[in-house]
Amino acid sequence: CLLLLLHVGRHCLRAHLNPQLCVKNAVPLGTTAKEEMERFWKKNTASNRPVSPHLTIYNWSLPMVMSICHRGTGMAMAGAVSLFGLSSLLLPWNFESYLEFVKSLSLGPALIYTAKFALVFPLTYHAGNGIRHLMWDLGKGLAIPQVYQSGVAVLVLSVLSSVVLAAM
Repeated sequence: CLLLLLHVGRHCLRAHLNPQLCVKNAVPLGTTAKEEMERFWKKNTASNRPVSPHLTIYNWSLPMVMSICHRGTGMAMAGAVSLFGLSSLLLPWNFESYLEFVKSLSLGPALIYTAKFALVFPLTYHAGNGIRHLMWDLGKGLAIPQVYQSGVAVLVLSVLSSVVLAAM
């Protein structure tokens, strides 16, 4: 009974479906991905479809660069804190021993100051830009001139506060 039902069902489907409909969208057997991509690009070139824009067509602006740097400093600081915590668990000496080791290297004051600035700048920049983003969340400073003004203010304040903190 079940076999008869299957046979009748197949026969009814074959009678109602056009054979061309079944194979029209099928990928030919034996083609490779490379051949399919070549066929795809030939079809798109022939139809003059526009290609999606990529980062290379955009003019870089201050807000765009600051957004990228904000994410970068956040990831860098998260990685640094994680590595510092992991190293404090795994390395044999305590923090004071490593600080004495750095002092024993007799590095010049210019190098020490530069290293301190490089350590503190991501923190001040990320904090300042984070406050800027919080102001945007409140709906303040979203006009384009204000976005640029607040961006310059964040950069200037970040550099100045980093200079002061590195001098300590």
